Amino acid sequence: MAEQYFPAKLDQLEPVQKFVLDQLRGFPYTERTRAQLDVAVEEIFINIAHYAYQPGQNGTATVRCCVGGDPLQVTIQFLDSGKPFDPLAREDADTTLSAEDRGIGGLGILMVKKSMDAVGYAYENGSNVLTIKKNLTQ
Repeated sequence: MAEQYFPAKLDQLEPVQKFVLDQLRGFPYTERTRAQLDVAVEEIFINIAHYAYQPGQNGTATVRCCVGGDPLQVTIQFLDSGKPFDPLAREDADTTLSAEDRGIGGLGILMVKKSMDAVGYAYENGSNVLTIKKNLTQ
């Protein structure tokens, strides 16, 4: 599994997305899959950059990525040592409500859950670990 560390800062989103796409090089996938992965990676990394660490605290995010299996799939893990937070424990945003009536937050993780084939969370060794999996051949 390839692994890279990134400062948990918004300006690191593009390098994170490039790292993931570099791992996919040489494997078959559709533009739709690429777009879904881009959105999922963006939502997860931006949330880490915004919320995992206290203001002024320099935090990092570790991104792990591998491609393999049958069916062929990409597995991406996001690790941070910020405050423990399970985004999957929260009730899904009610998309039937208007934006004014809906609470703040939750749409990003809902998009991730709906577009990925598997999403999991664990708190291990002082780190939040969010894992997403996407089948590349369907």
